[in-house]
Amino acid sequence: MGVAIEVQHTFGTSSMVQIGIVGIGFMGMTHFEAARKLKGARVAAIATRDPAKRSGDWSAIQGNFGPRGGQVDLKRVKVYADYRELLADPEIDLVDICLPTSEHERVVLDALAAGKSTIVEKPLALDLKAADRMVHAAQAAQRLLMVAHVLPFVPEFKFAADCIACGQYGKLRAAHFRRIISKPDWSDELADAARSGGPGIDLHIHDNHFIGLVCGVPRRVHSRGIIEFGGTQHLTTQYLFDDPNLTVSCVSGGIAARGLAFAHGFEIYLEDATLLYDFNTLANQPVLNRPLTLATANGKVTQPKLKGSASWCAAFTAELQAAVDGVSAGREPPLLAGTLARDALKLCHLERKSIATGKAVAVQ
Repeated sequence: MGVAIEVQHTFGTSSMVQIGIVGIGFMGMTHFEAARKLKGARVAAIATRDPAKRSGDWSAIQGNFGPRGGQVDLKRVKVYADYRELLADPEIDLVDICLPTSEHERVVLDALAAGKSTIVEKPLALDLKAADRMVHAAQAAQRLLMVAHVLPFVPEFKFAADCIACGQYGKLRAAHFRRIISKPDWSDELADAARSGGPGIDLHIHDNHFIGLVCGVPRRVHSRGIIEFGGTQHLTTQYLFDDPNLTVSCVSGGIAARGLAFAHGFEIYLEDATLLYDFNTLANQPVLNRPLTLATANGKVTQPKLKGSASWCAAFTAELQAAVDGVSAGREPPLLAGTLARDALKLCHLERKSIATGKAVAVQ
């Protein structure tokens, strides 16, 4: 999972971390909104090729959660048409890249070469060699490369990760994860596997990242699934670890009927407790089939109180706060580590190989 990276950082003209967002699509808008509640940081600049967005008209932006975009006040924000002008701005301390995945490597390498610590939306890349080049470039530049995997900051998943890490309920024995969407017709880029990697990368990498975080990297993966339209559209994976008694699996994909726009959840079995969570978006309405539920060995069942705001972008605020704190301290936040993100991408590719060959594939 790599070694934590420390860097020396000198802020521009302010003790507050100045953020520059490159790319104003749905995730760029989400990060912009999430940054409003950051401590010790602010969005100081944006870069987008779209003149309407540069004027503050974000009404064309929509995603599969959260509100549609609207009119945004950019009076206190520098606006650039060319991201390279943002990279040249000496006041920018942290570059936040929210571009399509196929554009990540070029802009990440430019940002690191400009001496900027960088956070980039997941997945880090589509190609493993590209991911390795970015990780190595960050090490050579002595700048932070952070990857915005938000799942560890989602309250239900954070609670689960904390339970596993602290050992309060004994060691992990088994876990099953679920992450499903319908075809992403809200985004041409996401629907194009050549640009997004398809659900087997763009969606499922959340699960691989979280499993790597709480369980470590498996020894092998054994997957069954559907490969079509240039990408993995649906899969079920069994993760095989050194411990033969640890059973971890996941189902993920983008073949659900349109009425099921999104679903995720888990069943986690610890020695002395079981954790359950099941959320869905059905007919465009949020449906919480099972709120986070803790069943313990003494027979009690509770619904833990979760910390944090109920805002639609609260998890992204927490994610960005970790990045900002990392820049301020000059130390890589473990939950955003580039190596952890690269390992998650590697699993996605090995799962596709397992589907194609019908065999378990070793993780090397």
